Amino acid sequence: MVASAPLEVIEQVKVFAGQLTRYRHHSHAVNGDMELAVFLPPQAHQRPVPALYWLSGLTCTDQNFCQKAGAFGVAAELGLALICPDTSPRGCNLPGEEDDWDFGSGAGFYLNATQPPWSRHYRMYDYVVDELPELLEHQLPLSPRRSLAGHSMGGHGALVCGLRNPERYSSLSAFAPISNPSNCPWGQKAFGHYLGPDREQWRAWDACELLRQFSAPVLPLLVDQGEADPFLTEQLQPQQLEAACRASGYPLTLRYQAGYDHSYYFIASFISDHLRFHAIHLGLVQTV
Repeated sequence: MVASAPLEVIEQVKVFAGQLTRYRHHSHAVNGDMELAVFLPPQAHQRPVPALYWLSGLTCTDQNFCQKAGAFGVAAELGLALICPDTSPRGCNLPGEEDDWDFGSGAGFYLNATQPPWSRHYRMYDYVVDELPELLEHQLPLSPRRSLAGHSMGGHGALVCGLRNPERYSSLSAFAPISNPSNCPWGQKAFGHYLGPDREQWRAWDACELLRQFSAPVLPLLVDQGEADPFLTEQLQPQQLEAACRASGYPLTLRYQAGYDHSYYFIASFISDHLRFHAIHLGLVQTV
């Protein structure tokens, strides 16, 4: 049923000899229409290519990464597809959906909501992990090799989706992830509404909690964090990610970048490192 859902082309543009296409389709996971962007490198004309799924942060759509990250040239060189889903369902007409920038529209937190009215639509975890790869790999020249990356809320999403499903991905990376959402204002607000007041239920959606209990196969993990990020101390808490990895023995490469903030200027500065990191683990290149 998922694989037969049609992809409606919104717009297409040629870039670095590849093709960037924005699509619309009906999602069974979120019970509504979704939009996304897909960059296919020129190598996709000859063979299926692996894909990096990019999960964006609060207030973003599929277009922020495409317009600001400067990733297409390196992705074309490597033969790496880039998949950019939206950050939440849109237009569900739920009470409070548009009231706050850090909750509701643009703030799906890449989880499966359990509390009404959010549970009917806000199932971005199922959308990213299951529905979208099945749909795209059926209809586009994509191989089943996948990796995950994201920024801020999307960094949280990449970590959680990957740690819960290590068999589905080759590598993980994040820029300034919300590392311990159970213990920061953004995460507590979202989890309280989407998952309810029982904090025990939050543990399954918190990267630090998952890492402390981790026993599955290890995925290579790269994290970059700007030292001038205004959200560093209160919201992002990378020290908690370090502590969780240390407690479980999970290997983590965490790079603090002096002078960089939370913006796409930061992402654009280091996105090539992340693409090449994933290309190694997806089998596209042997060394950086």
